[in-house]
Amino acid sequence: MGRKSSKAKEKKQKRLEERAAMDAVCAKVEAANKLEDPLEAFPVFKKYDRNGLNVAIECKRVSGLEPTTLEWAFELTKANMQTLYEQSEWGWKEREKREELRDDRAWYLIARESGAGPVAFSHFRFDVECGDEVLYCYEVQLESRVRRRGLGKFLLQILQLVANSTQMKKVMLTVFKHNHGAYQFFREALQFEVDAASPSVSGCCGDDSSYEILSRRTKFGESHPHPGGGHCGGCCH
Repeated sequence: MGRKSSKAKEKKQKRLEERAAMDAVCAKVEAANKLEDPLEAFPVFKKYDRNGLNVAIECKRVSGLEPTTLEWAFELTKANMQTLYEQSEWGWKEREKREELRDDRAWYLIARESGAGPVAFSHFRFDVECGDEVLYCYEVQLESRVRRRGLGKFLLQILQLVANSTQMKKVMLTVFKHNHGAYQFFREALQFEVDAASPSVSGCCGDDSSYEILSRRTKFGESHPHPGGGHCGGCCH
């Protein structure tokens, strides 16, 4: 009986430790979501003046964006991504994409040319994935006329900076395998790795999945056990 009681105490202690660890993870996500402007401490990253571009970059919650900006973001996403979605098992679902872009948890980087309006954006969120606090990049979309000038890479570098400054463990994103240019860009130019949660690694969706989940760790994301026991999903909302 004494041994059984000891094992029960050990299990209870382990559960308490896991719960405390997950509470700490969620506290970091909640703290990040309470920020007024994650770029406030990094004014040098609020401007991109290279390769013939001169744009101002702002970081805002979705609630701080004008409806016209949100509609522009949707239309740009549709123009750039609809065909790629239709070539995947997901298909293009207009209503769901609109809702995703307007979700209360959404944050945005918006790049604007003076006198010409927005030319690029990233939609991202602070969240929990597989027991880790992460910055999840949902979209990086650029108008065709501003591509191949380093702006997309700069926006991803800002996300990495924000992830580090908010003590997230990594930046994550999803990319279609058949979007060869984007896949190569993330893997080679930005040194993202295939994440353990990706179907090709986890085996959760079979070998014929049309997408990969990529990630790049921050300085807070060295190898460590998952406090939540490896379960994938958010806990902080």
